[in-house]
Amino acid sequence: MRFGTFIPQGWRFDLVGIDPVAQWQTMQSLARRADEGSAWESIWVYDHFHTTPVPSAEATHEAWTLMSAFAASTSRVRLGQMCTCMGYRNPAYLAKVAATVDHVSGGRLEMGIGGGWYEHEWRAYGYGFPEVPDRLRALREGVEIMKQAWETGSATLDGRYFQVDGAIVQPQPLQDPSIPFWIAGGGEKVTLKIAAKYAQYTNFAGGDIETFRHKDGVLRGHCDALGRDHTEITRTTDINVIIDETEAEVADRVAAVGARLKPHLGDAYEGAMKNYGSGVPTVGTVEQVTEHLHAMKAAGVDYTIAYFPEMAYDTSGVELFEKKVIPELS
Repeated sequence: MRFGTFIPQGWRFDLVGIDPVAQWQTMQSLARRADEGSAWESIWVYDHFHTTPVPSAEATHEAWTLMSAFAASTSRVRLGQMCTCMGYRNPAYLAKVAATVDHVSGGRLEMGIGGGWYEHEWRAYGYGFPEVPDRLRALREGVEIMKQAWETGSATLDGRYFQVDGAIVQPQPLQDPSIPFWIAGGGEKVTLKIAAKYAQYTNFAGGDIETFRHKDGVLRGHCDALGRDHTEITRTTDINVIIDETEAEVADRVAAVGARLKPHLGDAYEGAMKNYGSGVPTVGTVEQVTEHLHAMKAAGVDYTIAYFPEMAYDTSGVELFEKKVIPELS
């Protein structure tokens, strides 16, 4: 199993209490820490503009600006977004931005892409909020435009949602033949069909093994229909991790996360804390987390992206995961 990790950017209230002036230094130091070690293959951010689960005035740093900054601040780790929202940027423009970041990074960019879901920020930024079928059809068109742009240096598509006519994307990405696509989401009729056609990676299920098995079966069916080998696609998932040696120590960590979040979440607090509750198999002891990841690996998960809500304040849990969990799986 291969591993990536999220760098806190504020979206999940994971930079609260840190002076905004110092937040970039915090993110940069964590990115460099991951880059200097050997445990993590990649670092990731979310493509969102407003905090979740409730919008607030707390900082949420923009994903593609961070991609460029991390590209210049690191030298080894690959760089991804989980995931870029197709509706937030014209795809020809996005292809140009991504190609530039690929050059800045020396060919280390991943393209996480999806249809988008966070209605509040869609409407707040003036994007409307199309129905799900329209968002997914737009995703398909956008992926086709980016694929053309990266592989040929230009793109033309007279689509329902996007129209580009000889959009020049030079220089083309360093990576040959293209920047890898991570098609994110588990929609069975459209998203996974898009993934079967275009993706080098998929991302779905959020660490739930039974859901993963079901969605992976659907993906296999779409690949079979296209005549594509299902194993060409690396199947990934993402997990929330709070880890320690004993259950009591884990409970203390969860309580500390809760205390930091509670002043900001209001009525959404209880729902948000379910991400770190007793039913989450990657919130637990080293043995419990390792056992769950072994089961995920057996189910076919090839790559896991770990989110640590404590990272900006305390890296001891990250260090424990690096030293005791990753070596058992990789």
